[in-house]
Amino acid sequence: MSTFKELGLKEPIIKALTDLGYESPTVIQEKAIPQIISSTTDLKAFAQTGTGKTAAFSLPILELIDTSSSNVQAIILSPTRELAVQIGNNIKDFSKYLKDVNVTTVYGGSSMEEQIRSLKRGSQIVVGTPGRTVDLINRRALKLENVKWLVLDEADEMLNMGFKDELDAVLEATPDTKQTLLFSATFPNEVESIARNYMKKPVEITSGQKNQGADSVSHEYYSVTERTRYPALKRIADLNPDIYAIIFCRTRRETQEVADNLIKDGYSADALHGDLSQGQRDSVMGKFRSKTIQILVATDVAARGLDVNELTHVLNHKLPDQIENYTHRSGRTGRAGNIGISIVLVNGKEKGKLRAIEKIIQKKFVETKVPTGKEIVQNQLMNLIDKVQATEVNESEIKEFLPSIYDKLKDLDREELIQKFVSLEFNTMLAYYENAKDLNDLSKDNSRSRDTADNMTRFFINIGRKDNLNPGKLIGLINDQNIGDKIEIGAIDILDTFSFFEIDKNYEDKTLEAFAANQPDFDGRSVNIEITKKDRSGGGGRRGGKKPFAKKDGGFGRRKSAEGSSSSDGGRKRSARPADRPDRGSADRKTGGFGRRRRER
Repeated sequence: MSTFKELGLKEPIIKALTDLGYESPTVIQEKAIPQIISSTTDLKAFAQTGTGKTAAFSLPILELIDTSSSNVQAIILSPTRELAVQIGNNIKDFSKYLKDVNVTTVYGGSSMEEQIRSLKRGSQIVVGTPGRTVDLINRRALKLENVKWLVLDEADEMLNMGFKDELDAVLEATPDTKQTLLFSATFPNEVESIARNYMKKPVEITSGQKNQGADSVSHEYYSVTERTRYPALKRIADLNPDIYAIIFCRTRRETQEVADNLIKDGYSADALHGDLSQGQRDSVMGKFRSKTIQILVATDVAARGLDVNELTHVLNHKLPDQIENYTHRSGRTGRAGNIGISIVLVNGKEKGKLRAIEKIIQKKFVETKVPTGKEIVQNQLMNLIDKVQATEVNESEIKEFLPSIYDKLKDLDREELIQKFVSLEFNTMLAYYENAKDLNDLSKDNSRSRDTADNMTRFFINIGRKDNLNPGKLIGLINDQNIGDKIEIGAIDILDTFSFFEIDKNYEDKTLEAFAANQPDFDGRSVNIEITKKDRSGGGGRRGGKKPFAKKDGGFGRRKSAEGSSSSDGGRKRSARPADRPDRGSADRKTGGFGRRRRER
């Protein structure tokens, strides 16, 4: 294995890495760092989440940066605010012994004036989200004519979020002589399209196989119905007393509901999604990183860039609409040499998606039974006993109290003392699970199991993959109709010549009226929508309520989604603003304290 010095990095950088605890480079760093240092050829790099991509592209840039010039020499784009902040902070850490290296991070939800002042002072490296970066270019506050490196990090997610127009604008502002570095954890066709359109004969390097899951993560699934999904989630948490996990949900509404329920039931949990202000998001993430909370409930996009290396579990409350995103989710655990578990809760109709995911991650899901009450109580008890055994006694601190304690307990023998100790700690949990039913018996629930999609209306639209439609563009098209301020968009299915999308049932009539009144087109093609009947098997269903309308002139505007959500977000509320623009207003927050559980059924 190489050392960082052998990769060609100078002493001040190596000293900073040593301070940070970096001992040797990862596979992607071994391959990328010397390639970038020694060549100006564009680079297309695949690396699984948690393998050190940020260091792989930022260290060689720091090695080559011209500190005598204050011009912007590197522009690094990332899909979310959280990831941009993480990258900016990492680069500052890497460069702490390099004189005159300045880094500015630009993103929505934070003062643009302060970001402009930082740029005016001079920054060789700028890290930004696409929307805010373009805003600053348009204001002539960010000048990229001297850029030597353009880095596209998490390129697949930027496309999913509908940022193609912004990527085009940034590329147009940069010189043709720049070196483009594309890093991604998955390589769907859209990312390959970026490479074809934006790069010149790129060199390709990989760390592992493309889209494959990390070797340090095992994958399990639990069969549930909609009625048992949340109780099963709680039992999994209870079975693992020291759980430190992210629970992924498809929509912001679902995220907040699950978090609120967990907090109400006594769990140490909180929510992270796009309805929160930037200050609230920073607060939640700070509490999670410090382990003040044990469980973070999050949407896919909100959790991007959350740099936590000690997660024990990732729990998929529901699978993402785009199955490639499962790789990103599961990659949150099993990082930095640790072992992790990725758990999926699936009902009958969702189970088929597991086979497709297995092909992508090159691993099999292990079917696991929802734990019984007896199993949970036994696990909790043994965990407590292990902690008692491991507890160090500071006799000098308690010595003066021991005589009176011994006197109080003198009539209890060893067995009675243990029984009372266990009962004191576990009577409530024992009572809670005393007559708990077997959640693995799904027969009684199947007839009553209803998906939360029952709150959504499913629409047919007459454009599809052959029209170059993707979920991000469809979200933009819907938002452009100004149906509602925070309309919720549900599952999206893009097929070859037509597609389906779901919208909050309360906006059903407004959606039909808005499309009829605006008569939009998509790349010159008239757009028609119809209400469909839901097909529980997952197909399109028979259409009804048809209200076609004629085309009017007008182009397709910029794609936007409320939280810069992955287009596959399957139901986050989206408003007509990009991800990295400030959120309007904020949700009241309710934070669970540290410590254990509910004591109510």
